[in-house]
Amino acid sequence: MKDMLVRLLELPDFSDVEKKLLEKEKIVFRRAIAPEKLLVADWVMEQFGEYWKSEVEVAFSRQPVSVWLAQRGNQILGFACYESTARNFFGPTGTLESERGKGIGKVLLIKSLESLREMGYAYAIIGGVGPAEFYEKTVGAKAIDGSEVSVYQHLLRKK
Repeated sequence: MKDMLVRLLELPDFSDVEKKLLEKEKIVFRRAIAPEKLLVADWVMEQFGEYWKSEVEVAFSRQPVSVWLAQRGNQILGFACYESTARNFFGPTGTLESERGKGIGKVLLIKSLESLREMGYAYAIIGGVGPAEFYEKTVGAKAIDGSEVSVYQHLLRKK
């Protein structure tokens, strides 16, 4: 999987999608806070596995916490991290399968990329991309030539 590059200076506005999700679906988007670390990490472990859980735990060590959440009431629907595995990297991110297709992932992506822009970055890297079309369409991300060998190339794996 390649990495992708996204320009942060002219991100699309998804505030209308966020507003619609709040009004119709009662979904709130917000930055996670420290007391939620165990709950969020456990949820990510259950939904997406131990590697992403590890990255979430690192994102909780940042100040401010570099995890965005989508929630309805007390239920987590999705999450997005940035600056977890590497500086200026977006990811991991995920949405409950039952909630996909509503725009939750788009809003979480934009919130995270806006946070990176606020840190002073003009461009961001989306690491080890799976759904390249989603990132191309949503934020105009471009594949980085030669990035098939990535920061994850020597990742330790269970046997």
